[in-house]
Amino acid sequence: MITLEDVKKNPQILEYINQTEEAMEALSYTNHGLRHSNIVSDRAMQIAKSLDFEPREAELAGIAGFCHDMGNFMTRTFHHFFGAMLFGQVFTNQFDPKELAMIMQAISNHDKEEMNFTHNISAILVLADKSDVDRSRVTSQDLNQLKTDIHDRVNYATTESSIEIDAPEKRITLTLKIDTNFCPVMEYFEIFTERMVFCRKAAQFLGYDFGLVINKFKLL
Repeated sequence: MITLEDVKKNPQILEYINQTEEAMEALSYTNHGLRHSNIVSDRAMQIAKSLDFEPREAELAGIAGFCHDMGNFMTRTFHHFFGAMLFGQVFTNQFDPKELAMIMQAISNHDKEEMNFTHNISAILVLADKSDVDRSRVTSQDLNQLKTDIHDRVNYATTESSIEIDAPEKRITLTLKIDTNFCPVMEYFEIFTERMVFCRKAAQFLGYDFGLVINKFKLL
């Protein structure tokens, strides 16, 4: 049985993620390398465990989270499709066929418009990925340059982010702290509204409502 630790040590997977980090930096994108991969993986497992899913299902969510963005070094536009296919090539005949298909589908489904969830892992990955908004994702150290790119501005202004599960209330809440001296909260919605819709759909598939709290104000 392939574990998350096995995946994290796989030289092909690590090289794809390293190449992705370099490719995204060349495009002046926020971090899509090991930092983001590990955070999404950890957060996916945290969500799965909070929802009382079986340990193996939580681990599969963590694996999908670790590998979800590794196709970016080939193409940004279709990185989710390429990432899924790369994962299948690396681990063909090493996973149970159903597990392999679920991970590939979760990776492919995490960043596209026709998001029709068919299993928990796919929904969890969306929540774990879209909730990673944080200053540490910004790769540029030039504040003047940061101010010219809205994605950098919003991520840099976000000093805290967490996702919480309220099982009794059946609610999943993304909580953010945004430095409004650096950018207004409205800019968050300019670039992340679609992602919040994805999160709402993912939460609904899991049987939960989705909430958003920014600077202690409940917005969703």
